[in-house]
Amino acid sequence: MKQAPIEYLSELVETQAQGEAAIQSLIAKTMEQSGCAVEFYDYFPNQVPVKGEFSTDEPSNGHKRRVLIATAKGDPTLPSLLLFAHPDSETVKNVEKWNSDPFAPVSNNGKLFGWGVADDLAGCACAVEAIKVTLDRKKVALGDIIFASTPSKSYARGVASILHRGLTADASLYLHPAESGKGMGEIKAVASGQLEFSISVAGLAPDTTEPGHTAFSHLGVNPIDKAIKIIDALYQLNAVRNSRIRHEKIHKEVGRSTNLHISNIVSNDEHRLSRLNETCTFGGAISFPPGEDLSQVKEEIENTVKKVSENDDWLNANRPNISWLSGVTGAEVPESSLFYQIVSSATKSITGKMPYVNPMHTSSDIRNPIVEANIPCVGLGCLGGNLSQNNKVDEWIDIEDFSLMVKVTSEIIERWCSGEQKEG
Repeated sequence: MKQAPIEYLSELVETQAQGEAAIQSLIAKTMEQSGCAVEFYDYFPNQVPVKGEFSTDEPSNGHKRRVLIATAKGDPTLPSLLLFAHPDSETVKNVEKWNSDPFAPVSNNGKLFGWGVADDLAGCACAVEAIKVTLDRKKVALGDIIFASTPSKSYARGVASILHRGLTADASLYLHPAESGKGMGEIKAVASGQLEFSISVAGLAPDTTEPGHTAFSHLGVNPIDKAIKIIDALYQLNAVRNSRIRHEKIHKEVGRSTNLHISNIVSNDEHRLSRLNETCTFGGAISFPPGEDLSQVKEEIENTVKKVSENDDWLNANRPNISWLSGVTGAEVPESSLFYQIVSSATKSITGKMPYVNPMHTSSDIRNPIVEANIPCVGLGCLGGNLSQNNKVDEWIDIEDFSLMVKVTSEIIERWCSGEQKEG
């Protein structure tokens, strides 16, 4: 008896209790049964020579990871398609707060609940089932269809690893349920870049043996006061950038095209409010639209901090230290491109509605094929919610929307890989 796509997704959720390797093995077995050639290879994330991206999170990047690649070989004269999704989920925690066993998928009120079901086992199941459907009903000659099950969490860089290993395709599709609440009504075709940073500022306690500094504080240097000067300058930079930089889709969505915020401020471990601490460290992030260079954005922040320091005697003598924690470059696929047109048309054909571009997926993995290998890439996915990565419980996907996701993906494969040259 044929297994329905939602049943296969349920099987992946159950298998996840045995770990990521078990998920990959199940996918490999299913792909082989569908006639695909399957290979595994191991890699170290911190040895992947990525472009326009970096992370100082070396501990998590130093562990060996495994990628699975399944290929349905086709006519080499026809367009090829790379589909990818990630089999790894968030670290398991707070399971006692779930209303059901997270590894025993439960269907209720049109939703399927389970650990990692929306992040990103639904993407893996969709790729497997869509390829299976396409090959079963094959009507015309198709180019190569490739599915890569690639680790993604904690800067695992699975997609980048396969691209730098030499895998290529004429287009790419990232399968992942939409976090926006729009489900199959949207397509990810724009991904802003992002930089995360931390700035440490030195201060000076007043020269006194008194346990309280309040009466003497004017004789010291409060690092919080100096940090505020820098933060003010960074927010002024944010305003200037927003008057200068414009990306129509992002601007239309939220009223600006780039943004900077400070999200964390810490001043030593001293908790007595009558004392001055000797350091203040604050951190934040800046998003920037496709087309902006990551190194130039870094330079703007560095120059802003430098200018504040040069105009302050204390900061000039005790320069703040900037630590760049992570960064990715933005990317996009134009709506006018043939690949976007086919994805959009296939989505409308199956769902009955024309999808729109959601441009607010900062750092989305659609950037990887574009930035690393100049392969056009868009993303789509069913409705999902309560993602564990957002510290929620009872993660779910919409069953009907997942069914549409599989059908749309199969339609995209058939249209693109058959060499369709116009909107259907």
